[in-house]
Amino acid sequence: MMTFEEIYRRYSQQTFRVCLGYTNDAEQARDLVQDTFVAVWNGLSGFRNESHIATWIFRIATNQCLRAVAKAKRMPVADLPFNLAVPVEESIEEKVTILYRCIAELEETERIIISLELEGLPQAEIASVVGLTSGNVRVKVHRIKDKLAIKLKAYEQFR
Repeated sequence: MMTFEEIYRRYSQQTFRVCLGYTNDAEQARDLVQDTFVAVWNGLSGFRNESHIATWIFRIATNQCLRAVAKAKRMPVADLPFNLAVPVEESIEEKVTILYRCIAELEETERIIISLELEGLPQAEIASVVGLTSGNVRVKVHRIKDKLAIKLKAYEQFR
């Protein structure tokens, strides 16, 4: 069994990207990663190896994100203007940020599935995390990619 420090080093960046897919806010995503790994630390002794440790961690992260999203829905949010200037030249980081903005617009289950897919988690494990069959996850991944392609094209038109 890996030590907590090894687990953190191995999975914290992936967990951050999953949380970022939910929140589209790097600061909040870092907070959720911290909350996730506090829960991992507290539950590590009870981990029964019934699933891969990454699946377990991503399930914890997903639950943390879902709670944060539910809490945010209960709080009023100020509207942002739609016509903010966006620089024409985009770096890789900017493109990733745009992708995660588009992911954040997806429905909850779709965000979970595509975030875990982007992290390279096998579809069978994604199915285990979200409670669907592998076949259903495969179909959803394809449909989500189509939705994201449309959203990204729309984004390009409004730059």
